[in-house]
Amino acid sequence: MTRPVARPATEADAAATISALLDRWADGIRRRDLDQIAGQFTEDALFQGFDPEPAFGRAAVTAYYGKQPPGLTADHTLLHSRTLAPGAVLGYAAVTFHRPDAPVQVHLTVVAVEVGDQWLINHYHVSRVQ
Repeated sequence: MTRPVARPATEADAAATISALLDRWADGIRRRDLDQIAGQFTEDALFQGFDPEPAFGRAAVTAYYGKQPPGLTADHTLLHSRTLAPGAVLGYAAVTFHRPDAPVQVHLTVVAVEVGDQWLINHYHVSRVQ
C-alpha cells in the first residue's frame, strides 16, 4: 500500500512519523507477520537486537523475528524524537516485549529515513533495561 509521505518539519511531526512506524512494526510482531516486520526496515538496515553481533538487511530482520516465541508482543512509548536532516528522523522509545515466559524491557533507538513514498527504519538498536 502506498502512503503519501509528510516530511517532518517540526518535532511533533518527527514524533508522529516515528510513532506510526513503530505502530506498524509492533502490529507485525503481534500478528507474527514477518514480511510486515521486515517491511518496516530498509534493505540495508543495521539491526542490533539481543544477538551478540549486529545484522544487516531485511533478511536478517526476518530471521531474527522468526526465531522469537509465538505470542510475542511489543508495547512502545516514544520518549524522544527529532528531525536529524531532511528525510531522516531519530526516535528513542521504551519498549516492553511481552514474551510467554516474562516481559523484557528495553530502550530502543531507531533512525528512520524517507525511501520513496515511505519512512523505513535504517538503524535499530535495543538496550535491555536492568
